[in-house]
Formats: sequence, C-alpha cells, structure tokens
Amino acid sequence: MPIASINPATGEILIEFLALSSEEIRTRLARAVKAFASWRSVPTAERAAMMARAAEVLDSRRENLATLITVEIGRPIQPARDEIAKCALACRYYAEHGPAMLRDVAFDVAPNRARVVMQPLGIVLAVMPWNFPFWQVFRFAAPALTAGNVGLLKHASNVPQCALAIEDVFRQAGLPEDVFQTLLIGSDAVPAIIEDHRVRAVTLTGSEPAGSDVASRAAKLIKKAVLELGGSDPFIVMPSADFDEAVRTAVKARVINAGQSCIAAKRFIVHEQIYERFEAAFTSAMRALHVGDPMDPATDIGPLALPAIRDEVAAQVRRAVEAGARVLTGGRAIESPGNFYEPTVLVDVPCDADVAREEVFGPVAMVFRVPDVDAAIELANDTPFGLGASVWTNDAAEQERFIDRIEAGQVFINGMVASDPRLPFGGVKHSGYGRELSEAGIREFVNLKTVWSKGGGTV
Repeated sequence: MPIASINPATGEILIEFLALSSEEIRTRLARAVKAFASWRSVPTAERAAMMARAAEVLDSRRENLATLITVEIGRPIQPARDEIAKCALACRYYAEHGPAMLRDVAFDVAPNRARVVMQPLGIVLAVMPWNFPFWQVFRFAAPALTAGNVGLLKHASNVPQCALAIEDVFRQAGLPEDVFQTLLIGSDAVPAIIEDHRVRAVTLTGSEPAGSDVASRAAKLIKKAVLELGGSDPFIVMPSADFDEAVRTAVKARVINAGQSCIAAKRFIVHEQIYERFEAAFTSAMRALHVGDPMDPATDIGPLALPAIRDEVAAQVRRAVEAGARVLTGGRAIESPGNFYEPTVLVDVPCDADVAREEVFGPVAMVFRVPDVDAAIELANDTPFGLGASVWTNDAAEQERFIDRIEAGQVFINGMVASDPRLPFGGVKHSGYGRELSEAGIREFVNLKTVWSKGGGTV
C-alpha cells in the first residue's frame, strides 16, 4: 500500500511520501551501526536521563501528537491524548527504573566469583502497527534504547506522520543522531533488513501472518524475535460479579479504539443465571454509543482506520449470520464518507463458526451463554489465540480456577485488560512470544553475559 496519511473519517489524502530506495536503506543501516558503536558506551544513567527528557517532550507536544493520531487512524481525540500521556509514563518508568534493571548481578560461587552483566544486542528492527501508533512503538523503544540498543522503525504505511514524529521526539530529547530512525518503507523491504547481518533482533506487533513470516525469517538466521500478535480475548461474567460495573466495562473493553485493539474483549462469555439480564443491558449500552467525528469530544466511536478493515468486519458479520448468528443491534457499515461501522452485538454464534475463533477488528461483540465455570474456561480457550482475558467474579475459588486454567499471557480479575509499563505484556499460542514492558521487556534485547573468575580475581 502507498505510504500516505488518509483521513479515515473523510477519505481525504492528507500527505504522501516516497518510500526509501534500497540504497537509502543501506545508508541508514550503516548510520545505525555507527550510532550503536557510541551509544552503547553512554552510561546507563545518561541514557535514562534522555528518556526522562523524551517524556517531557511528549507532554509538551501532547495536543499536536494526539491530533496526528486522530487524523491518521480516526481515534477520538481524548483517547489519543491519553495514548501520548501513556507513552510519557513508559519513558519515565524506564528513566527511573532502567538503570537498576540493567545493573550487574553478583552470584555466590565461592571460592570463585561470578556476575552477570547486561549488554545491548545492537540494531533492533521494530515492525509496528497503526492501531496505537505511538504506544506500540514506545513500549519497545523506551526499554530497548535505555538498554543501549539502537532502533529502526518500520511503521505501518498509513501512519507516516506519526512515525516521523516519534523520531523527532527522540531527537528533541537529546538522543544522538541515528540512535532511533524511522524508515518510510513498504512491507516488501522488511525481509532484506531482517536478513542483513548488522540487524541483531526484530520485534513485531501485528497480524498472525505477518508474525509468522517475520519469525520464520529471524529463526532461519538465528536472530532474536519478540512477537505480539492478534487476540480473541474472552470477557467472562459470573453470577457473583458486580453486574453494573461488568456491563460498563464490557462496553468499554469492546469498543476501545473502535474495537481495533488486540487486547479488546471480543467474546463475552456469560453464566446462564445472569445471561438474559446481561444481554439486554449490554445491547442497550452498545446501541446508545455515538459514532461520528473523532475530533468531537462527544464521539464514542470514530471510523475504522482503513476501508479494507471496515469491509472485512462487514464480511465477518455476514458470515456469522449465515452460520446462524442473530444481530441484536448494528451489523452494517454506515453509509457516509469515511470508514464507519455500527456498534454490533451478535448472539447465537455457533461455537464452531470461523468468526467465533477469529479476531474481529472492529466494534462487534459476540455474546455466549455457559452453564458453569468449566464451560466458561473451555470456551475461553477455544481459540488459536492467547493474549488476554478479563474475568468477573467475586468468588475467590472461581478466581483461582480461572487464573490457573485460562490460556493467556494476562488475566485481569474484575477489570479490563490493559498494558502497563510496570507489568510484563505478551501472549501465548498464536498471540506470539516474548514479553514487552517491565523488567522482562528491557531484558528481551540484552545479552545476559556471565563473567566468572577463578579464586575471586577481579570480577
């Protein structure tokens, strides 16, 4: 696809860019090599201080950067502002805690001495998606750069202005030239970069097919890879739950970013004792959401980011109905300029229908009835994905059973699944491998080098 900003609310082409040539990419790689040679030697405390300044830049430019998010992907303006604030939070977290996370660790191997030192890997290629165009990048970049790596960003082709703005934020924060570079390139240029011997690792957030392709290329060359892929997250509601809070959170969890989030709740699994009540309340709340101009503070749901995404959501709903599902509200693209789709609730979806196990990347919720905890767990796990799960119960025994049995990278009890700089983030099964954020995230792209010295030595 062309590298262009196209306003998803209007279809207007805002600006187009030429992709870098093969020669320009080679030049950028050479510059990254040179940057790493010096950046790795900068004391960790100084790198951390620059990350703190990046947070200040993000705060000072919040309105401008949030507007870029809104015009490029259609997210309502207040959630766009919140995304920039979250990026600043991540930068401050690693500025404060990164040096301690990277400190040498001593081991008692008397009469000898040993320690582990943590050294950066080098150039890390980040292949990032459009749906959270700043946050997805900063949750990789803040820890990786603090650790002394350098980053090459291949962002989604529909968010070039966001991609360039991220590079500028780091430049304003005082990071040396070429420590973080945005490469305006198409997907066809990615394989050659992964295969370049100077690139030591790759991280991708995106679709299952993209992750499979990147992982196989990295594995063939024995390079480190971290993958955060799709999700079909369950949202389980049991009789002991705070019902009103569960319904309010269920709506928010489904339509965050117009449903275009890997950790958005997609399958609502409700105990039969409260199913009818939940179905009515949830459907009413979904029907009441306001779809419209993302720059309007009153808007709950903006457009989907691309026409192709809107069309795929419509096709998935159509296939669900053909398989026997019923539409309680919504179920159609909105006839207007832009990529708008109605908030939709589907019930009676056959569990063996494709849509019941797929990721639906739009404001479409599927509600299922189950008789007990075991059935809820079985249905929650009946998907190739394993990213997150939200469980609503105030029964302590049920909570522990769900925590133990649900196949996911994170389980949130009586709350909505969300990423947090302080907590490891990632999935299992087809949702990927590796972890971002927290101490686990900063250690994904470092060499844990063991140093041993006989009889004490100088270690």
